[in-house]
Amino acid sequence: MRLDHLAVLGTSLEEAVEHVETSLGVALGPGGQHARYGTHNRLMGLESGLYLEAIAIEPGVEPQERPRWMDLDRFSGPARLANWIIRSDDLVGELALLPAPSQWIVNLERGDLHWKMTVPEDGILPFGGMFPSVLQWMGRMPGGSFAPTGCSLLRLTVRHPQADELCTALGRVLSDDRISVETGPIGMVADFDTPSGRRVLE
Repeated sequence: MRLDHLAVLGTSLEEAVEHVETSLGVALGPGGQHARYGTHNRLMGLESGLYLEAIAIEPGVEPQERPRWMDLDRFSGPARLANWIIRSDDLVGELALLPAPSQWIVNLERGDLHWKMTVPEDGILPFGGMFPSVLQWMGRMPGGSFAPTGCSLLRLTVRHPQADELCTALGRVLSDDRISVETGPIGMVADFDTPSGRRVLE
C-alpha cells in the first residue's frame, strides 16, 4: 500500500481551511460534498501525487449513514491534522491485513470520483485514529489533477502510547521512509517543504 493523502479535521470547514492555510502559507483549492456522511471538504495538491484535505461536517446536511467516517461525530477542539489515508490496489484482498475486524468496506463517490474505503463500525479508526483509513480508487485518482502548490511532504510523525504495536500493524501493509511512529500522546504532525520554507502542520 502507498500513502494517498492527509486530512485536517475541524468543527467547521472554515476552521479547518484556516488552520491549513495559516500553517503552510498556501491556499487550498475547491473540494466537494460527501452525501453518505454529510461532510464537505477542500483540497490542496502536494508533490509526488499526494494531496491534503480539510474536512468537516456540512451544516444542515443529514448524513445517509452514521456514525460518520473519521470519527467526526465526536470531533471537538481546534482544527488539527487528525487522519491519514493510504491506498490499496486490492482492498478486498488485503482487508485481512488490517487491524480491527469490525472495519467494513463502503463504496463512495463524488462527481466523477469513485472509491472503496474502510470505515469502522463505530467510526473510530484503530489505535485511537492513528492507524490510517485505507481506500482503493476505482478509476481516476485525484492526486495528479491539482494545480501545483510547490508543497511536498517531508515527514509524517504519528504518536501513540503503544507505538511498537502500531509499528507492527503498519509494517504489514506499508513501507514509507517519510513516516515515523513515536511513543507519546495520541496525535500526529507533518513537516512540509513549501515555497516559504519548511512549515509544520499539527
